[in-house]
Amino acid sequence: MVNNSFSEESLKRNAINYLKELKFFSASFIQDDLSSIAEGKIFVGENRIRVDYENPTKILIILDENKAMYYDYELEEDEFFDPSGTSAKFFFNIFKKPDFFGDSDVISRENYLVLSKSGKNENIDFTIKVFFENNPFLLRKAELLFEDKFLVLSIFNHKYNEAFDKNFFKLINPSFFN
Repeated sequence: MVNNSFSEESLKRNAINYLKELKFFSASFIQDDLSSIAEGKIFVGENRIRVDYENPTKILIILDENKAMYYDYELEEDEFFDPSGTSAKFFFNIFKKPDFFGDSDVISRENYLVLSKSGKNENIDFTIKVFFENNPFLLRKAELLFEDKFLVLSIFNHKYNEAFDKNFFKLINPSFFN
């Protein structure tokens, strides 16, 4: 007889370890917030995350644990902000602080695994689910319900061991480099 709690704990640990290994990683995504769809690429570096939205608007977001930059290419405007209390913090946690899911629930099916966690962040209720394909083991989707907002990020075209330019993750207006 299989001990389900042991196997669920083992599956959770495997998923968390997989996320910890996603350094120098990139993937394409489609984002749906129930009112619009956007697409772009996400890049995970040693300490920061870069998100390049391509459609419908070209936007750059660079995330660090305690600071972030938003740049609108069309308006040529940048804004620096604290990601705490925003949806960006949850996506930072997925890639840079995966132990955040240590107390998550596990849903395991033949073809996929889901880490699900609910709680409060900055006194705001949230539920986050991260979906993994089982064979091969790949991050496929993240869903976030946060402050009455619903956000789904579908992830594909995974690339591992990417080489990034030293300025790629800088919290500086990108026009500075042009």
